[in-house]
Amino acid sequence: MAYDFDLFVIGAGSGGVRAARFAAGFGAKVAVAESRYLGGTCVNVGCVPKKLLVYGAHVADEMEQASGYGWTLEEGHFDWGTLIANKNREIERLNGIYRNLLVNSGVTLLQGHARITGAHEVEVDGKRYSAANILIATGGWPHVPDIPGKELAITSNEAFYLKELPRRVLVVGGGYIAVEFAGIFQGLGADTSLLYRGDLFLRGFDGSVRTHLKEELEKRGMDLQFNTDIQRIDQQADGSLKATLKDGSDRIADCIFYATGRRPMLDDLGLETTGVELDERGYIRVDDHYRTTEASIFALGDVIGRVQLTPVALAEGMAVARHLFKPEQYRAVDYQNIPTAVFSQPPIGTVGLTEEQALQAGHKVQIFESRFRAMKLTLTDVQEKTLMKLVVDADTDKVLGCHMVGPDAGEIIQGLGVALKAGATKQQFDETIGVHPTAAEEFVTMRTAIR
Repeated sequence: MAYDFDLFVIGAGSGGVRAARFAAGFGAKVAVAESRYLGGTCVNVGCVPKKLLVYGAHVADEMEQASGYGWTLEEGHFDWGTLIANKNREIERLNGIYRNLLVNSGVTLLQGHARITGAHEVEVDGKRYSAANILIATGGWPHVPDIPGKELAITSNEAFYLKELPRRVLVVGGGYIAVEFAGIFQGLGADTSLLYRGDLFLRGFDGSVRTHLKEELEKRGMDLQFNTDIQRIDQQADGSLKATLKDGSDRIADCIFYATGRRPMLDDLGLETTGVELDERGYIRVDDHYRTTEASIFALGDVIGRVQLTPVALAEGMAVARHLFKPEQYRAVDYQNIPTAVFSQPPIGTVGLTEEQALQAGHKVQIFESRFRAMKLTLTDVQEKTLMKLVVDADTDKVLGCHMVGPDAGEIIQGLGVALKAGATKQQFDETIGVHPTAAEEFVTMRTAIR
């Protein structure tokens, strides 16, 4: 049977665009349908605009530290509207780049909601297209618990478009998005509280990292409330919001921001017309080649619920394109030792196993840790400490994990990701000459295990 397209991609986020571009480059006839914005969550309401806001929040730190280096600055004034307008202009530029990447690759771009109507058929705004293969790359969507007044709360989708900076903010959640936005709001001048229903945020990260970040956020004056949750939200006569907690106490805020997880975006996708199955968590079930239980339909990225990171979606997109149209170049995605960063303040960089994961996996471990005040802070009154940690297999000397909390952690951890991928040992770390004076050299100068 002749099809309109060899590959029809639903969703123009990072993974979908990568798969489409490279499939077209391999000679396939490709279409992409997108109903919202080119570039997906990351470019529009995720990592890119978030990092721009993080940069903005850091300016206050730079101004505070300037006097130690001889600078006398007039009292600064922050304007939220200027930051958001500049951010919007940059996102529009990136939207254009994504459009050009697709069009210049020979991809047919359809702007509208796509709904699957069969194993080989997709409908976009009333018009039907046939495809030999369909790829679902529709990403995720913020989840807000079903409590009274939940419509009064915002998520990351809305936070980037607030008309003004709220004076008082409650951030609800314990994942990286909650921690990052709490730092953004506080760094830009809002009175910020972080509420989390568990004992300590960032579950799944190394225990030393979690504890260290908690201590540093408390030094900055952030209000951290653990083992607590909101029962209901009510709007007050003056426009403010009252959050009633499960212990019966109240908190008043101008903005309540929820970062309590994300769900796969499968709304009105038409999966019921196919043999596509979901797993027990509600994500699309796929095999090692990202093929769903419907042979002609593939899925990748946040909708499959593996590692929900932009570079992972890019790798999965490349794998799908190669598997379908260039099998001789196919390489499976390796989900081990994926470096990642949390752009908290201070930021986290991590790669490999945590201490807890290493012990659970049966490794006999040696732990190397260093806590120090960064050189840049020695001429200031700032008492922030940097944490660096290595988890080492005591029997093989192989470095199993590297973890950092401190300035430029994300930049530093990228290079260590290469080292762990290559199977570096602690001896090789020790024999590597450091770059002096930097914080990064501490990773190659830790000589004595603390336990």
